[in-house]
Amino acid sequence: MVKIEGTLDEIRELIGDVKRTTSAVKSTTKKVAKAAKGTTRKLSAWQRYIKNKSNHIKFKRGDKKGRLDLKRMSAAFKRSRKK
Repeated sequence: MVKIEGTLDEIRELIGDVKRTTSAVKSTTKKVAKAAKGTTRKLSAWQRYIKNKSNHIKFKRGDKKGRLDLKRMSAAFKRSRKK
């Protein structure tokens, strides 16, 4: 723990500075996050293929039932690109 000594006005001054700096830090982090989010790159052909729900091939039984079967999806993707 930190012990702060001083008059009430001095303590309020210190705490006020802390509040101002924390709000400044929050605003700058939001600006940086927004700038970073704005730069997007083009998805690869595989990522676009996976994004399309009609291309999803799922396991029908067993422990993995309901999960995507990436092995079969990969084979189908490669066959579709073989033109």
